[in-house]
Amino acid sequence: MSHGKLAGRTAIVTGAGAGIGKAIAEAFAVEEAAVICADVSVADAQRVADGIAATGGRAAACLCDVADPDQAKAAVAHAVETYGGLQVLVSNAAAFTPTSTVEELSLEDWQQALAVNLTGAFLMCKYAIPHLRAAGGGSIILVASQLARVANAGQAAYCATKGALVQFAKGMALDHCDDNIRVNTLSPGGVVTNRMVQRYGDVETARKLLGPKHPMGRLGKPEEIGCGAVFLASDDSSFMTGADLLIDGGYTAW
Repeated sequence: MSHGKLAGRTAIVTGAGAGIGKAIAEAFAVEEAAVICADVSVADAQRVADGIAATGGRAAACLCDVADPDQAKAAVAHAVETYGGLQVLVSNAAAFTPTSTVEELSLEDWQQALAVNLTGAFLMCKYAIPHLRAAGGGSIILVASQLARVANAGQAAYCATKGALVQFAKGMALDHCDDNIRVNTLSPGGVVTNRMVQRYGDVETARKLLGPKHPMGRLGKPEEIGCGAVFLASDDSSFMTGADLLIDGGYTAW
């Protein structure tokens, strides 16, 4: 049920073609935001935008490899040109990094993790902030992870980039308080997505291996993370900046 919490606002969601990004885009549309669905797969982004439009929401798709400065800048420009402004940025796109030790990890995979997970967030923020300022303020949400706080074996690169996002958000939060721009991170625990299937082979294996690491005894749903993103984007979190919102089923509470 919509409460119109994001009515009159435009949001960009990167990595919106599937999984958590898709759920965030859909949750924003339900709350009456106009949403730019940005993804390295424009076909996936278009499917999400079409689905939102089919249910009465407002959404458009655009191609965006966040590690490419030109594409990042173009995605922000597309939002402003399409809907007249920008009030919310969700930097959600992340590279899939193979499970391996640092010794075994290729330099290419390491650099890809940095380029997408961290530099991609930097580029999207760099180009979005002037428009958020022009709109009188807004909300930036960087999707981090519970692995920003704790680690998993074989995922040092992923953990490093997600931990960096938490500190990156804190620095920007201090820099832009006077602009009325709030910057927070959103840290999901294990969530059932295609990415998880890619890592574990199938959902049942993921549930068996990863579910018990969460005190709640289960994996999260993308829609549960979407609700957290709505909170951070809306005025419900108006006194919140430089913070990390954990939605991790108690993963870090052990």
